[in-house]
Amino acid sequence: MDALLLIDFGSTYTKLTAVDIENEEIICSTKALTTVESDIMIGFENAYKIMQEKYKDKEVKFNEILACSSAAGGLKMVAIGLVPDLTAEAAKRAALGAGSRILEVYSHHLTLREVRDILQKKPDIILLAGGTDGGDKDCIIHNAKMIAMNIKDVPVVVAGNKSASDEIEEVFEKQGVYYRIVDNVMPKLNVLNVEPAREAIREIFMNKIVEAKGMSGAEELINGILMPTPAAVLNAAKILADGTDQEDGIGDLIVVDIGGATTDIHSIAEGEPTKAGVMLTGLQEPYEKRTVEGDLGMRVSAESLWQAVATRKIKKFAPDLKYNIEERCHYLAQNVSEVPKTYEEIEFDEALSMVATEVAMERHVGKIEDVYTPMGKIYSQTGKDLLNTKYLIGTGGVLVHSKNPEKILKAGLYSKDNPKYLKPIEPKLLIDKNYILSVMGLMAVKYPDKAIRILKKYLINLQ
Repeated sequence: MDALLLIDFGSTYTKLTAVDIENEEIICSTKALTTVESDIMIGFENAYKIMQEKYKDKEVKFNEILACSSAAGGLKMVAIGLVPDLTAEAAKRAALGAGSRILEVYSHHLTLREVRDILQKKPDIILLAGGTDGGDKDCIIHNAKMIAMNIKDVPVVVAGNKSASDEIEEVFEKQGVYYRIVDNVMPKLNVLNVEPAREAIREIFMNKIVEAKGMSGAEELINGILMPTPAAVLNAAKILADGTDQEDGIGDLIVVDIGGATTDIHSIAEGEPTKAGVMLTGLQEPYEKRTVEGDLGMRVSAESLWQAVATRKIKKFAPDLKYNIEERCHYLAQNVSEVPKTYEEIEFDEALSMVATEVAMERHVGKIEDVYTPMGKIYSQTGKDLLNTKYLIGTGGVLVHSKNPEKILKAGLYSKDNPKYLKPIEPKLLIDKNYILSVMGLMAVKYPDKAIRILKKYLINLQ
């Protein structure tokens, strides 16, 4: 049997998925602890041995091996722009869409203190933006010079005012900075153009970051580590929503990915106002949007989750909890491999996951507010209107292993108690029980028609 092996080198687990290309079926899936601190291939070999045991009665030959990775902290970036709410925010969205974890966003002229802060954070890539095309160029040139003089060993993607490109190129060439200049992330005021920057980030990830994270041994085995894992999830979501030349998509959707360190939300939708008389304001929203909430995690970020939402919000989802919530969150943050076993432990984890879902969705979707003008009251929308989103898809360990994932996902739906958040009202709920979103996003790079058909076949309807 000719097959495709898909690998997700995760921060905790290395997950392997074997796919029968011809019949468009998953042969088997296995996982083992990721071993990036010693040799990442040890974790792969452990998972591969388990897989061999599972299909030992079948004659399987892997013609192709593809991989994505979030190991060793994944892709870490800082974004730099001119105005916090405009070009700096546009740069942040481009970086998030490329599958990175944003360490910090800087705006205006970089100071030496901020440069030292960047050096301390040790980003994999810097995204340098600033100014609309033909607008202010002094700030981005100043920031390029600060980077060139002080941070020479970090690749830079330049996606700002095109009028500054020649001078920035001269500065970087003179100082030996590894850089890529692409189209402006905000060529006009409030207009986003993030795809060129995303593509440059992905290329640098493949060409430089993989080697820097000690994964060259893995690269020799496979046919190229194609993208960061979050970018693969976003790609799967886009293929599933939009379809391909041969396969219809299912329409607008949201993916909720609850992890130990972060809760990620991906939405594939235009997000235009769905109600009459609503005025859309603020920065243009990307059709493919990803947000990452680093203070809403189930383990590493459990303490920060408690600090972000307070005890009463957690108790709203589990009023009979007997735990001291602060102490339990501290314990989970110190014991990140903890697996809940008792009823109380499971109830606590599910309460945390519902809070994470609710708050992460509130931060991702748009908001509608009353605005009083000389002409009377009007309604103003910032962000994406996702009220009519057709599908809400859950992935991540707590959802996959829950006996009631529907309850967790419903925490992210529209609430009459807080109607300003434009969260979906009545979407169909799906669960990624087989952890296939990331690897299908990977597969879709080369086999989009087959990937979408497998997604349709294996995502489980909860209703």
